[in-house]
Amino acid sequence: MRHGKKHNHLGRKTAHRKAMLANMACSLIEHKRINTTVAKAKALRVFVEPLITKSKADTTHNRRIVFSYLRDKYAVTELFREISVKVADRPGGYIRIIKLGNRQGDNAPMAMVELVDYNEIYNPKGKKAKKTTRRGRSKKADSAQVEETATEIKSEE
Repeated sequence: MRHGKKHNHLGRKTAHRKAMLANMACSLIEHKRINTTVAKAKALRVFVEPLITKSKADTTHNRRIVFSYLRDKYAVTELFREISVKVADRPGGYIRIIKLGNRQGDNAPMAMVELVDYNEIYNPKGKKAKKTTRRGRSKKADSAQVEETATEIKSEE
């Protein structure tokens, strides 16, 4: 029976699991997007999102708490400097998990984990590509342009 088991053990002992999640979190913070299995992605979300929430308040205490989980000085610096600024107004949900299909070798379900605010394709507040219109110019603009050229021709004569 699985009474009281609230998280996925991922087939590892506690120390191995914590080290693996810390390494994955550091890679996510550094690269902003990683590929992994779906089970690890879901476990990573539970691990990283509270750390990102802590990074919103840049205090020495919060930095020490986050460092105790990540154990990487450069990842903590990146988290508190850049990522916390981008997610400052977001109330939660800092990570997006996109399922990619199954892995070739062992048919494991794969997923891409990314920081939501660093994807310009899905991010509505990010830079949008300029929309191109396929319709022609309006008739008013065409008639105004024709009248301008007609007056220029008459003034030349």
